Amino acid sequence: MFKHSNTTPQNAAIVFHAGQSLHDYWCGQRAGLRILSRFCPIWMYFTGDLGLEGSRSHRRRQRAHFIFMHEMKEENLNIIGIECDVSSERSVQNAFTEVMNKFGRVDSVVASAGIVENYSAFDYPFERIKRLYDINVHGAFFTAREAARNMVPQGGGSIVLVASMSANIVNVPQLQTPYNASKAAVKHMAASLAVEWAKKGIRVNVLSPGYMLTKLTKTILSRDQERKKIWESLTPMGRMGDPEDLAGAIVFLSSDASRFMTGSEIRVDGGYCVI
Repeated sequence: MFKHSNTTPQNAAIVFHAGQSLHDYWCGQRAGLRILSRFCPIWMYFTGDLGLEGSRSHRRRQRAHFIFMHEMKEENLNIIGIECDVSSERSVQNAFTEVMNKFGRVDSVVASAGIVENYSAFDYPFERIKRLYDINVHGAFFTAREAARNMVPQGGGSIVLVASMSANIVNVPQLQTPYNASKAAVKHMAASLAVEWAKKGIRVNVLSPGYMLTKLTKTILSRDQERKKIWESLTPMGRMGDPEDLAGAIVFLSSDASRFMTGSEIRVDGGYCVI
């Protein structure tokens, strides 16, 4: 697990994300960089729909962005991108094998790959439902299980599963029953794994974001200002979140600052779930 020191170069963190989703934005541009700057100079991110060349290009952009924003020396960073289909157990296993062969350990894993679509329950095509569950639920399980298998021999580690406030409430006005159910599954999965692995030194916690103003969300809402007004009116803080609002929570859960926390959920939703 991460220690509260910048002098532990052996610590290694993995972030799973999926292309151009919310998860890609905040993990790639925010939380992952925050982890690097505070705890860990080794960072692997597993990409879904970017492909191998896309992974390499994304890695180069992340390295350049981090060096520019944090005035770090390139030789002090170790960032790699690995293509991984989280819906495939074999693909996840191969990705972890590559990480272990290169670095020899993994201390923290953030499983944030996920997708969302809006269909009524009557109209949702089965194949799309299956794809959503394969990524959101099975992908989270495969990721957590392979992380734990590699963490046990080294004495433990921290796993963060990214769910959503949708695990606790029903979103309106959009229709997204399978997504909501998938995130509820991720939340309870984390609690169950936390109990199962607690005595092995492995902590499993959940981060549940609310509505976030990512680049993709801004594009969507620019064509639907009424929906933005509804979301903001239902949020006690009266606004949508910024991806930066998630970075502190992910660092906290990944580090020893939360060493007595497992099976817990942190909601970063502007108070949405309270009312």
